[in-house]
Amino acid sequence: MPRIITFGEIMLRLATPGYLRFSQTDSFNATFGGGEANVAVSLANYGMDVEFVTRFPDNDIARSCIADLHKRGVGTRFCITGGERLGIYFLETGAVARPSKVVYDRAHSAISEIAPGMIDWDKVFEGADWFHWTGITPALSEGAAAVCLEAARAANRLGVTVSCDLNYRKNLWKYGKKAGEVMPELTACSDIILGNEEDAEKVFGIKPEGFDVTATGGAIDQSRFRNVGEQLMKMFPRAKKVIITLRGSINANHNTWGGVLFDGKTLYESPRYDITHIVDRVGGGDSFMGGLIYGLLTYDDPQKALNFAVAASCLKHTIYGDYNLVTVAEVENLMKGDASGRVSR
Repeated sequence: MPRIITFGEIMLRLATPGYLRFSQTDSFNATFGGGEANVAVSLANYGMDVEFVTRFPDNDIARSCIADLHKRGVGTRFCITGGERLGIYFLETGAVARPSKVVYDRAHSAISEIAPGMIDWDKVFEGADWFHWTGITPALSEGAAAVCLEAARAANRLGVTVSCDLNYRKNLWKYGKKAGEVMPELTACSDIILGNEEDAEKVFGIKPEGFDVTATGGAIDQSRFRNVGEQLMKMFPRAKKVIITLRGSINANHNTWGGVLFDGKTLYESPRYDITHIVDRVGGGDSFMGGLIYGLLTYDDPQKALNFAVAASCLKHTIYGDYNLVTVAEVENLMKGDASGRVSR
């Protein structure tokens, strides 16, 4: 069985109930989530051997988080302890024309104060097949960026496949460096590059000519993103595949969803899903990445791997919380066209 390592920050998620605004609520629903941990949970649900690596504070909130990961089948044996706190993010879920809002409270979190040398990456990668990181981690601090690069270089040296999700978050880059200064060196270590329809533009200035992400109206010409793949592969010669997720936003509760995979020769286009009555779209990209890693490790067919990732992420929009709690069978049923939602008895 393939063994996968993910590295990044997991946070306490405090969400207003239902569609209440921050100014209306007197309580929050507490769960946990974070890009790389979300990917790990997806892979564990698919039966993969997966370890999540981070730095936890030594307190009861962190221990609750670790127990939650273990309950989902995610290993934490390479996590280290130190620092004072677990990061927090607050979520207000939008509706129709009102977008969702996220407020971060993650300054001085345990992982943001990590430093090179704290993690023995050679030990972590013993027997590992895959390493995944996202652009969120190097945005946290110079230390987190340095450790992420340390990990990616160790994975390269040891022959471990490296994947990255560009995952640009403008509100995180606050320590004096811009994404465009830090991300190129890290992305150059990656064999698989994932981004959404605007990540490549925000980080590297690459986008399809005339494309405006705010004016899709739910309709996106997927074939236009071949050039984005070509430019990224030219910029990062190590990359073997570039994948772009494509979200068409009709309103906060109604999106279209699909993606493309470019392998240097062929542009594979997924089916497009029309997702109405969205329950929770947070973690949608992470659920795609989890599905993609599973698909690429399981199917000898890039088209099927892409279709699995898109279907898995489509199902995530029906599940509350950051984690995509679906099975391989459920994803494959949707891939076969079963979107009826009929009761399974």
